[in-house]
Amino acid sequence: MSSAPTYETFVITAPGLERLAAAELERLGVRDFKVIVGGVTFSASPQLLYTANLHLRTASRVVIRIGAFGAKAFRDLEHRAGKVPWDAFLSPNLQVSLRVTCRKSRLYHSDAVAERVASAMASRVRGVSFAAGSDDESADDESSVEQLVMVRMFHDQCTISVDSSGRLLHLRGYRQAVARAPIRETLAAAALMASGWQPDAPLLDPMCGSGTIPIEGALMARRIPPGLGREFAFAHWPDFDRATWDRVLDEARSAVLPTVAAPIEGSDRDAGAVESARANAERAGVASDIAITERTVSAIEPPTGKGWLISNPPYGVRVGDRDRLRNLYAQFGKVVRAKCAGWRVGLISGAPELERQTGLGLQPILRTTNGGIPVRLVTGIVGADSTRTSRAKQGSRSRTRS
Repeated sequence: MSSAPTYETFVITAPGLERLAAAELERLGVRDFKVIVGGVTFSASPQLLYTANLHLRTASRVVIRIGAFGAKAFRDLEHRAGKVPWDAFLSPNLQVSLRVTCRKSRLYHSDAVAERVASAMASRVRGVSFAAGSDDESADDESSVEQLVMVRMFHDQCTISVDSSGRLLHLRGYRQAVARAPIRETLAAAALMASGWQPDAPLLDPMCGSGTIPIEGALMARRIPPGLGREFAFAHWPDFDRATWDRVLDEARSAVLPTVAAPIEGSDRDAGAVESARANAERAGVASDIAITERTVSAIEPPTGKGWLISNPPYGVRVGDRDRLRNLYAQFGKVVRAKCAGWRVGLISGAPELERQTGLGLQPILRTTNGGIPVRLVTGIVGADSTRTSRAKQGSRSRTRS
């Protein structure tokens, strides 16, 4: 009986989320990981590969390297690509999508590289077909069943990787109804983790939109894996281990908690957004765990006890929008100071000048992107800034008297 393979694995993340993904892997039992720009590398058994896909909340993809070699001419590329163990990952009933990048190499034409690699695949796996779609990452959708193969030419070295995830991992399957300017599920989870929120503390999002932050919080609080309701590319591989996958699923399901430990609430002034959030929570299986209401920021009623307010307010991307949003941020800060004393606040912010309008003394702890827009997570404790300001003024008066 042959031993299980070991995969050279790379967890791809959005910029700035690498260490959060590494912390998730560590909680899953991974010890030999290495954090690099753009993600985390580690060695994985099939069980660990399946587990990572199922449980990671901040990752975009989990890919494995299946070939690495030098290639300065097309004949070398095709010959060496033909030795890659394609038959372990490709089957005739699935289409292959090739994503090729070439930098600082003699083989610089990506279409020509793709043609040679495709020829090598076809010589190894009879009947394999190729998608005519785009290389664009945004082309991923809920119904995609293509096997993505990534080819990278860099300094005449070819690296070939196979995607084990399929659709991008932020596509959990529950968010079919969206409000304006939604955030990716991975960013919502990252904001919750980086802010320090724990499931035994109340969570409030007063500008919840389609409900992504409260829903991700409820999934975390109930220990529901983000990938529990979706399909993965590895399930279509010829060497897929069904028994191991069933065991991973059984262990994950047995760990799910029946309910959340503390209140989770979301609200929005837009009735359509509230309707979307409720529908998404229902699909995610956490509708009974979240109170979602239609109300303005000034009308919020935070849960009893000190908790976390995590939100993704509008950034004002278009010219003139930020001037209009200054009042919203100022009002938000005023309401939070009045109603959430001692709470911790975390905002996903795309505009430092708007952050300052809150008067909450928020500090950046994480930088990443949202929909191609540079953003940062800023946090603080309600009331802490005013205390520091008061002490600073007292110190100033003391120095003046002396």
